[in-house]
Amino acid sequence: MGNATRIREIVFLGLSQNPDVSVVLFLFLLLVYVTTLLGNLLIMVTVTWESRLQTPMYFLLRNLSVADICFSSITAPKVLVDLLSDRKTISFDGCLAQMFFFHLIGGVDVSSLSVMALDRYVAISRPLHYVTIMSRGRCIGFIVASWVAGFIHSIVQISLLLPLPFCGPNVLDTFYCDVPQVLKLACTDTLVLELLMISNNGLLTTLWFALLLVSYVVLLLLLRSQAGEGRRKAISTCTSHVAVVTLHFVPCIYVYARPFTALPSDKAISVTFTVISPLLNPLIYTLRNQEMKSAMRRLRNRLGPSDSMGQQFPLDQPL
Repeated sequence: MGNATRIREIVFLGLSQNPDVSVVLFLFLLLVYVTTLLGNLLIMVTVTWESRLQTPMYFLLRNLSVADICFSSITAPKVLVDLLSDRKTISFDGCLAQMFFFHLIGGVDVSSLSVMALDRYVAISRPLHYVTIMSRGRCIGFIVASWVAGFIHSIVQISLLLPLPFCGPNVLDTFYCDVPQVLKLACTDTLVLELLMISNNGLLTTLWFALLLVSYVVLLLLLRSQAGEGRRKAISTCTSHVAVVTLHFVPCIYVYARPFTALPSDKAISVTFTVISPLLNPLIYTLRNQEMKSAMRRLRNRLGPSDSMGQQFPLDQPL
């Protein structure tokens, strides 16, 4: 199919056609997006400037914060603009670009969570060799590998879509571009490609999620032989990681591990997946992490008066 017949823009139906509902959604998602940016930036600044957090776990956590900022920024600004617009469109090339970066950062997120699971395994199973095994150079290598893996995954998705003829229609009942939605616009039989992408995205994601859960179960079993404050701290860290992994992977499995047919719950799950999930990193890793909260207090005391700020941001309150 020639480029002359390819659709040039895609029209989104968006989250709601009701103006009043759109305003409420705009305010809610704006609050979530701003909180996501500020929360992840706070983690990045705290880990960078606090000498006591110069450990592999926090080094990897900072990379996850970078990925979460990027991931939320791929869809959230466009969604916010569209909620206040009568006509919601994106160019076809812009749609491909959004999908590319969406799967790039999504792949980085999955890889980063996997590396963080490995980090916890080494810390718990080989504590005497932890610093040697998870050296700064090796951590940098893991981070680079995470971005390379995300890039390869994204390139595969786009490469499978590009040869298809997209000659119309050009309307999608969604608010962002992703493979399951855009594949419906191809004017050819896409059953084989759909099955390939389900196996590439959905099946691999499901198996990887199961593997990560098993790894954390093994870690928790290893902790049974330990005692004291170190055991309590390690269990708290592992449960935080399990919560983030679960809340990230479950929507992902819902989207990609089933036939690409529309369901009533699709938009709600997609909002959770694209906008809410990046907020979980700062919420879970800071509210459940006493070491991070203490570091934030020290950073706050360095930057300004502690009395007034301590009243507004009581980071040392018990959960």
